[in-house]
Amino acid sequence: MKINLPVGKKVYFASDFHLGVPTPQASLEREKRIIRFLSECEHDAEAIFLVGDLFDFWFEYKKTIPKGFTRFLGKLSELVDQGIHLVVFTGNHDMWMYDYFETEIGAKVFHDPIQLYLDDLKIFIGHGDGLGPGDHSYKFLKKIFRNRFLQWCFNWLHPNIGMSVANYWSRKSRAQANMREEKFLGDEEWLWTFAKTKEKEEHHDCYIFGHRHLPIDVEVGENSRYINLGEWLNYNTYADFDGTNLSLKTFEG
Repeated sequence: MKINLPVGKKVYFASDFHLGVPTPQASLEREKRIIRFLSECEHDAEAIFLVGDLFDFWFEYKKTIPKGFTRFLGKLSELVDQGIHLVVFTGNHDMWMYDYFETEIGAKVFHDPIQLYLDDLKIFIGHGDGLGPGDHSYKFLKKIFRNRFLQWCFNWLHPNIGMSVANYWSRKSRAQANMREEKFLGDEEWLWTFAKTKEKEEHHDCYIFGHRHLPIDVEVGENSRYINLGEWLNYNTYADFDGTNLSLKTFEG
């Protein structure tokens, strides 16, 4: 994917909103804060990348989507209607995103990491789940969750049943606990390890991921960086590129 940035425009990156947890009221307050952020972005955004786990659970039945999030979905539609490129990556909590965002909102949806050419920058970007060493149990579960036959079976559950099962699973997630992640783990940071391994195979100026829930901006090599976008339950962090600088920032609005 390639974007040539016009003068005065920016590209924004954010992830891990986890709308839906830990309570309806807390989720609504966060949803309104995210909309304030997107409203500020729209003044100079050429593109906005939302890098996974926008919801703590999302499943698109053929005729049904999860209840709620109307303000957020409406804002995304408004951004696209203004001509802003909206790119959405699925995460481990919303991997069952099919065609709704593309047909109803006009976003471009990716289920796997991609190479993004942003002016002269070459960026490897994706949610980050399942990458790097370890976490074998999740990698096995991911294969199950992405199995087409099992998705078809889940689709035949009545939404009231399906959503109840999903919400039970969601309550066991780390986002539900609304706790800060631990500090930077050094050599045990699996996405940083993945970036360093990938960099030996092919150079990228930057690796951008979500999933980790900790805002991180560290060197990968002499001319490469790894940025983790953090999350919006505690940190409210995002990144932007203004044509010159790619920076990790905190939204204070």
